[in-house]
Amino acid sequence: MISSTANDSPLTPLRFLQRSAEVYPTKPAIVYGARRYSYAEFADAAQRLAQALRARIEPGDRVVFLAPNVPEMLIAHFAVPLAGGVLVALNSRLAKAEIDYILNHSEAKLLFVDAELVATVGNSLAAAPALTGVIEIADAEFGLAASGLDVGQQSYASFLAEADPAAAPLPWTVADERTVISINYTSGTTGKPKGVMYTHRGAYLNSFGEIVHNQFTGDSVYLWTLPMFHCNGWCTPWAVTGAGATHVCLRAVRADAVWSALDGLGVTHLCGAPTVCSIIADAGQAHPLDRPMRITTAGAPPSPTVIEKLDRLGVTVVHVYGLTEVYGPFTICEYQREWDDLPPADRARRLSRQGVGMLQAESARVVDEQLVDVPADGITIGEIVLRGNNVMAGYFKDDAATEQAFRGGWFHSGDLGVMHPDGYIELKDRAKDIIISGGENISTIEVENAVLSHPAVAEAAVIGMPSVKWGERPRAFVVVRPGVEVSSAAILDHVKGLIAKFKVPDEVIFVDVLPRTATGKIRKNELRATDPAARVLATAP
Repeated sequence: MISSTANDSPLTPLRFLQRSAEVYPTKPAIVYGARRYSYAEFADAAQRLAQALRARIEPGDRVVFLAPNVPEMLIAHFAVPLAGGVLVALNSRLAKAEIDYILNHSEAKLLFVDAELVATVGNSLAAAPALTGVIEIADAEFGLAASGLDVGQQSYASFLAEADPAAAPLPWTVADERTVISINYTSGTTGKPKGVMYTHRGAYLNSFGEIVHNQFTGDSVYLWTLPMFHCNGWCTPWAVTGAGATHVCLRAVRADAVWSALDGLGVTHLCGAPTVCSIIADAGQAHPLDRPMRITTAGAPPSPTVIEKLDRLGVTVVHVYGLTEVYGPFTICEYQREWDDLPPADRARRLSRQGVGMLQAESARVVDEQLVDVPADGITIGEIVLRGNNVMAGYFKDDAATEQAFRGGWFHSGDLGVMHPDGYIELKDRAKDIIISGGENISTIEVENAVLSHPAVAEAAVIGMPSVKWGERPRAFVVVRPGVEVSSAAILDHVKGLIAKFKVPDEVIFVDVLPRTATGKIRKNELRATDPAARVLATAP
């Protein structure tokens, strides 16, 4: 039963769309190609989808959306919980076996799938017995007409038609703010994907942190370069809506499409992995902007080189750090005015740190194995542990993993970092990625930044490989900028001038692309499995 007291209202981000539709009914809410939604139309679309869902699901049922950043995915962030369901926004780059696993693990009742991805999904009804329907989302705007539907599938339009037009609007409220609003599955690079449970309360509070730290206002125009399936787009579907700002949906992140939006739609904000930063900075269309623009980036530390490039374009880069288990960003590299006087390279290095706890979060800690804080010397490495309102409720159907993650009353990130004297944390590596060579710890991130500072290098990844003499030694994988030639010896010589000799990679391997997860993280497990024998172009002396 909904609380009727005058001083207690359960927290939910559903309230954000209700308010914006009341306050800004005619204001542009969603822009996607030729499609436009005002805030009143956005709310109506969410109500209509929720009404259709309500007729097909029970409270708490999981509803999967497998789609790129199209309006239907954005609308689902409000419609599914409005209907009492739990949204599972699924990675659109998964293989069929991975999709089937998540459909079964989540016991999903309904699957909404973009027309482009229908072939990948195949016969999900046969693969996932709990499913009662598969609904296809066509995107005629970009030439994706509805493909042939199998038995048990229906079009999005026909599904919406099931909503009772005479039904009263569903209330934008929840009875219990700790009800699960969504489940986000981890990438599963080291095992089966885990289902991370977010609550209405956590999503509501995390959204306020996003509004404050991204500086969203009613005049903001947000470009969807960050996948909505990743940590529910860091809660920005709710945050941007709460600010009454404009969402610009983007089906695919391409340099031409991004710069077209920047120049033609007045984009002021976007989020994404460092790969998105590089796409913008290195695009042929790149030019200094005539208005402030803010990029919030995470997934891996942005290289100081990319930060400097974007700074010259008039783009402010804000670095955040987090994980799926903490609703996306948890810490932010808060800018200090005294950094204005630093040389650009030094300022960029400060900006690439992971920073301090965001407004809605508690302070992050860096601890040893006994949960004792390591010295704040910027040198001593420990594990980053987190706690606060934007830590997950737990892993879906996995109490053992939840207990392990929360041991000692803190969420254990599995990330290794240092604490600087000014209280800013800096990520050094995943626990499994740190290289221990001759008893010395080598941060792959430090080595990667040294390699990336070479002007010919577009992307780089460093891993540890077994060594009879040293235990492990660094190996670098490099993607060269288009139209540029460089030898591995030149890269190694460059790196020797920036980091200690024992940290210099033993070998450089040139590759066309680096394997990445859908959220921009490099799949270092795949690089470790690569046989480089025929591709090693140089060996460090």
